[in-house]
Amino acid sequence: QVQLVESGGGLVQAGGSLRLSCAASLEAFDYYAIGWFRQAPGKEREAVSCISSVGGRTYYADSVKGRFTISRDNAKNTVYLQMNSLKPEDTAVYYCAAKWEVVPLTAQALGLLPLSDFASWGQGTQVTVSS
Repeated sequence: QVQLVESGGGLVQAGGSLRLSCAASLEAFDYYAIGWFRQAPGKEREAVSCISSVGGRTYYADSVKGRFTISRDNAKNTVYLQMNSLKPEDTAVYYCAAKWEVVPLTAQALGLLPLSDFASWGQGTQVTVSS
């Protein structure tokens, strides 16, 4: 069973930055695609960004393109989400999740993955952006 732990959330003013981390306790970490998702109060959970197991293929939701950057360090079993130019509408609980990849997915395929494809989820970290 994969265990994922998010950290790095907090309160920041609009225009500020945060870096979220997702630490995974599992072997063969580099066989998993990792996604970042968020859920605001009263809204459905949505995909923010995703990175393939290897090859560096990435997906970003339109709402965060150009502002967020996903990266991973397979030696540290950790995926990061650098969030710049934060907006109040980015306020949400952010979750990371893992999906086993038989073969590394393309960026387009990463963006089409349903939430149900991600078998393991972290507990979430709160990000609050004040105006």
